[in-house]
Amino acid sequence: MTAETAEQPADWTEPGAHAVTSGIHRIPLPLPLTGLTTVNAYVLEGPDGLVLVDPGWQSDVNEQALTVALGDLGHRLQDISTCLATHHHWDHYTQAYAWRDSLGISLFTGRGEQHSISAYDRHSTRFPEHQTLLARCGADDLAKRLQTEPAPDYETGMPFGPPDGWLDHEDRIALRHGELEVVATPGHTRGHTAFAHATAGVLFSGDHVLPRITPSLGFELSPEPRPLRSFLRSLELVLGRPDSVLLPAHGPVTTSTHARVHELLEHHRERLDKVADVLTAGASTAYEVAEQLPWTRHQRRLDHLELEHQMSAVMEIEAHLDVLTLLGRASSTETPSHRQYLPA
Repeated sequence: MTAETAEQPADWTEPGAHAVTSGIHRIPLPLPLTGLTTVNAYVLEGPDGLVLVDPGWQSDVNEQALTVALGDLGHRLQDISTCLATHHHWDHYTQAYAWRDSLGISLFTGRGEQHSISAYDRHSTRFPEHQTLLARCGADDLAKRLQTEPAPDYETGMPFGPPDGWLDHEDRIALRHGELEVVATPGHTRGHTAFAHATAGVLFSGDHVLPRITPSLGFELSPEPRPLRSFLRSLELVLGRPDSVLLPAHGPVTTSTHARVHELLEHHRERLDKVADVLTAGASTAYEVAEQLPWTRHQRRLDHLELEHQMSAVMEIEAHLDVLTLLGRASSTETPSHRQYLPA
């Protein structure tokens, strides 16, 4: 049975500190992105200060929004002792990383994030491993364009580096009342973690389970080879746990994590069928399949997406083709330049 929660604003992006349940508040924070404009941070009381989950994208605007919201709760930024990042993406990690120096706050994230955090080089291209991966998918032109694409201004100079410590599956984080259990949920990134609060009956799901959108797969500097396999296993892992209130990084609070997990599993079953149909119709590479499928809720063509979203789409299809191969519904062969697929 899931916990009872306080009534939430009709608009989940409304600024402020919104009570979720006893001892937990949600603070929507602004993002410098189009389409995805807000991330939810969550405030809890730890034994030696406040614990913040996913405190946003580092900026003066973000810090001011947190300052105001914490002030409404009778706290200051200096009351924060620990930040937990569900993963290393900048809208979850960079504000906390900056505070390590300015406020002496400790930052922790999943151990699997080591791969992409270690691969970061502010002087290299934005996605250093994806040129080779995209070329293997038959997206040679896309790979070349990605190599020369400059980073947007809002990504320049972000504070980024290793955390103070790494979290492993089933680690425990002490709170003033109860504790958080670390639940390893790779897929969106290698080291993505959710945090379960059994006493409160809630799951801080990060980007693993989102109420309105389907998270991208392997969208990171150093992606794992089979992100969809990991994502589906992580969803099944969550289903094997007691149901809970869903506290996502993006979107409104909802009453059942399990209900949304079932929807995500069904979405990927349908997507696998569509990919198999395109393969049967004659496509042979991940890029060819991605070209023939609609993208986003607006059903856009692949070439109508922004460059990095085209990259993510092709890599997602590659992940679906991998699962089709695992299921015996497709086979793959390697050429000197491409990986090609055939329907089984």
